[in-house]
Amino acid sequence: MRSTPEKTMAEKLLQVRGLRVRFGAKEVVRGIDLDIAPGEKLALVGESGSGKSISALSLLRLVDGAQISGQALLGQRDLLQLSEREMRAVRGSSIAMVFQEPMTALNPLMTIGRQIAEVLEEKKALTRSQSAQAAIELLASTGIPEPARRARSYPHQLSGGQRQRAMIAMALACEPALLLADEPTTALDVGLRGQILDLLADLQRRNGMAVLLITHDLHLVRRFADRVAVMEQGHLVEQGSVAQIFTAPAHPYTQRLIASQPRRDVVEAPPSADTPPLLQTENLRVTYPTALPGVRGWFQKGAFVAVQGASLRLLPGRTLGVVGESGSGKSTLAQAVLGLLPSTGALQLAGQGWQQPAIHNSPANQRLRRQVQVVFQDPFSSLSPRLTVEEIVGEGLQVHEPQLDAGQRRVRVVQALAEVGLDEVQFPGLLARYPHEFSGGQRQRLAVARALIVQPRLLVLDEPTSALDVTIQQQVLALLQRLQKERGLAYLLITHDVAVVRAMAHEVLVMKDGAVLEQGPVAQVLDAPCHPYTRQLVAAALP
Repeated sequence: MRSTPEKTMAEKLLQVRGLRVRFGAKEVVRGIDLDIAPGEKLALVGESGSGKSISALSLLRLVDGAQISGQALLGQRDLLQLSEREMRAVRGSSIAMVFQEPMTALNPLMTIGRQIAEVLEEKKALTRSQSAQAAIELLASTGIPEPARRARSYPHQLSGGQRQRAMIAMALACEPALLLADEPTTALDVGLRGQILDLLADLQRRNGMAVLLITHDLHLVRRFADRVAVMEQGHLVEQGSVAQIFTAPAHPYTQRLIASQPRRDVVEAPPSADTPPLLQTENLRVTYPTALPGVRGWFQKGAFVAVQGASLRLLPGRTLGVVGESGSGKSTLAQAVLGLLPSTGALQLAGQGWQQPAIHNSPANQRLRRQVQVVFQDPFSSLSPRLTVEEIVGEGLQVHEPQLDAGQRRVRVVQALAEVGLDEVQFPGLLARYPHEFSGGQRQRLAVARALIVQPRLLVLDEPTSALDVTIQQQVLALLQRLQKERGLAYLLITHDVAVVRAMAHEVLVMKDGAVLEQGPVAQVLDAPCHPYTRQLVAAALP
C-alpha cells in the first residue's frame, strides 16, 4: 500500500489505526489505517461491499451488531472507547454525517425546519424560536430557494436536491470539525451532483471543516478531493493525492477502477435510408390533471404538461439517448412509449399505435407489448423478492406464449440466462434462487433476461446502470452492446449520465421541463451543443 508522507500529530484531526469490524465470524473491515487533517477533503472509494460505508459508520458507532476494534483518535479521545453518552456528545457536534438517501434519513412526519431545530435545541440549548430562525439561516446557507417556506415543508414536498441540501444544513447545525458524506450525490442527476459537490466544497472552505467523501464516482473524486484512499474487500489497498492516484495508480484494483469507464463498442454504420423507423412520435404530449385553487377546483381540473410535443425517430439496431435532469419529462416520455400513460399526438411502434386507452390490455395492445420491453433503474425493487429466478424470467412467456409447457419454458429460461452470462456452473441451483442472493450487477442481468425472453425489438432502458458501481456498470453496458449487435435491438436509453450516452447512443435528445431542447447525432450534440442547457449538462459531467 502506498501512503502520503506522515503528518505530525498536531496536523491530524482524526487518526484511525488497525480498525476492524466484524459481524459474527465475518470480518468486513480488516485493519485499516487512515489519517484526516483539519480542513482536508479525503475521498474513500471502492465498490459496493468494499467496507467503505461500514468504516465511516463504525467511527460514529452506528453499526448495529458489529464488533469494532482498533483505535480512532479524535484529538486525544479514542472514539471506540467512549461510552454511549460520550458518543452522543460527539455525534453532530464534532463529527456529523450526510447519508446517501435523504428520503429515508429524514423523518417524513416532521417539517424540515423542525428537524434541524431539534438538533440545535439538543446540542446548543437554543430556545424554540431561536432554533427555528437558525434553521432558516442554515437552509439559506446551503442555497435552498425560499428557505423560510422550505423550512415549513415536509421531506416529500422537496426535490431530491433540496432534500440533500436540507440534510447538509442539519449536519452543519453544530459546526462539526469533520463531515462524513456517504454517497451524497448518488441519487441525483448530473447537474444536481455538481451543485451539491460545489456546495460541500464552499461550506468546507467557509467553515474550515474536514470532509470524508465516501463514493464510487471517480469523476466526483477528481473534482472534489485532495487525497484518495482506495478500499477493496475490507482492505485499504492504496492512498495518495488525487493526481498521484489517477495518473500512476500502483495497486491492480485501483488500476481496474480507473480503467472502468464506459467504452463505446456499437455498430456505427447507419441502416439503409429506406429502413422504416421502429419507433416514431410526432408532437407527443402527456398531461396530468391537477387541482385548481378555490371554487373553480370543484367544477374542473387543471393540467400539468409533462411532455410538450416531443418528436423523435428510432431505427432498428440503434440507440436513442434521452438526457435531462430530474423532472425534465424523460421518464414520462418512456412510459408513454411503453403504453403506460395516455398521450396525444402520433406514436407509432413497429408501424402500429396503442389502442386507447393505452393501459387497456386489449389483444392488439398485448401483441404490441411483446415488441417493447423495459429494464428499470433498480433491479432489487423491480424483481419480485417472492419469485424464483425461473419464475421471474419465465413470467413473460406465460403471457405471450401460453402454449408452452413447463419444460419448454424452462429451456427458454435457461437460454435467456445464458445469453446474459448466468448459468448453473457459476450459480448452482440458479433457477431456484431468489433475487436477494445476487449482487446488483447480477440482478440487472436477470432483469435484462426477463425482458429479452419474449424476443422484443425495442428495449426501454430507464437509468439501467445508475445504481451500479463503475466496474459493474461497464460490464452491464458491454452486455447491452453485445446484445444489440447480435439481435439488432433498438434501445431507448433514459439517463442523466453523459458518459453512458457517449458510450451507448447513436442519437441523443435533450429534455428540460417537458420540452425537447436539442437532438441529433451524439457527437454533434455533445461535442458542439447549441443550447445553453446542453452545454451546462456536458460541462457538469467533466471531471
